[in-house]
Amino acid sequence: MKKILALIMTLIMLFTMTVLTSCNNGDAGESNTGSGADTADGKYQIGLVQISEHTSLNAIREAFTARIDELGLGDKVEIDYKNAQGEQNNLNTICAKFVSDKKDLIVAIATPTAQAAAAATDSIPIIFSAVSDPVGAKLVSDLNKPDLNITGTSDVLDVDKIFDLILKLTPDVKNIGFLYSSSEANSASALEKAKKAASDKGLTIVEQSISDRSEIQQAAVSLSEKCDVMFTPNDNTIASSLPIVTQVCEEKNMPYYVGADSMVIDGGFATMGVNYEELGKATADMAKSIYEGTAISELPVVSITECDPYINVEVADKLGIAIPDDLKDTAILINE
Repeated sequence: MKKILALIMTLIMLFTMTVLTSCNNGDAGESNTGSGADTADGKYQIGLVQISEHTSLNAIREAFTARIDELGLGDKVEIDYKNAQGEQNNLNTICAKFVSDKKDLIVAIATPTAQAAAAATDSIPIIFSAVSDPVGAKLVSDLNKPDLNITGTSDVLDVDKIFDLILKLTPDVKNIGFLYSSSEANSASALEKAKKAASDKGLTIVEQSISDRSEIQQAAVSLSEKCDVMFTPNDNTIASSLPIVTQVCEEKNMPYYVGADSMVIDGGFATMGVNYEELGKATADMAKSIYEGTAISELPVVSITECDPYINVEVADKLGIAIPDDLKDTAILINE
């Protein structure tokens, strides 16, 4: 009888050790080190999130996913895409869910999105895209040597070149109305650049901020009464509701200059803008590097600085503005 009991106890101990070993191995398989290893279900998990629906951000997302396929990762990664619909609370919830789901990588499109992702985790690798001022947004302290768990691609806004374009197309301008969202760090950074550029060129900035989309129309109407032209940088809040501003400017017969090519496509007059498809591709290239095991600290922020003039010909015709011949030859003409 004692021998039988001893045998039973031995079998129980062996069974318990097997279960514990199995559980421990399962936990290790779910760690988020960014080492390039696939997850337990065979695919590397990417959480992809953008703050709102508008042309520039959509172009980045579409180029990112297409490039992932081009790089041969289409069957090796699983992309969980979420859109916050312009709501900060949604952003926070989405990023928290990515963390609880133990994603291997988070890709955050636009500055507020990147800030929400950075606040949600200090261990999961994060790649941002379309962040105009990563240092000002407190995402990195050094563009060349990221020191946290985040790096990415930047759509540097060249306000000086945009103001040169304003003076070329509308040379009699004196007062530029600057319409922006006070909650977006990229817009605050652009405002400082605009003030310097205006001072250098003998122009005056008249600023008008909004705190949310419900204030856009009233702010645009108020600003249009104080300026010669209106300008909005690559501001996600306003870009997602751009027709409201373009309608106000059309009624005032006022040129509306913008910070991104997509905003020209959506009804703005003109800009000097970067190519957002190229931004999406560069973001995907960084994702591949992290998938293969490259550390964040070894991936400097990629800044897309080359920009082209974009002019909406249909808007120009409505405003009665003649496009100079040299710009016709070099600009990307929308709605020609």
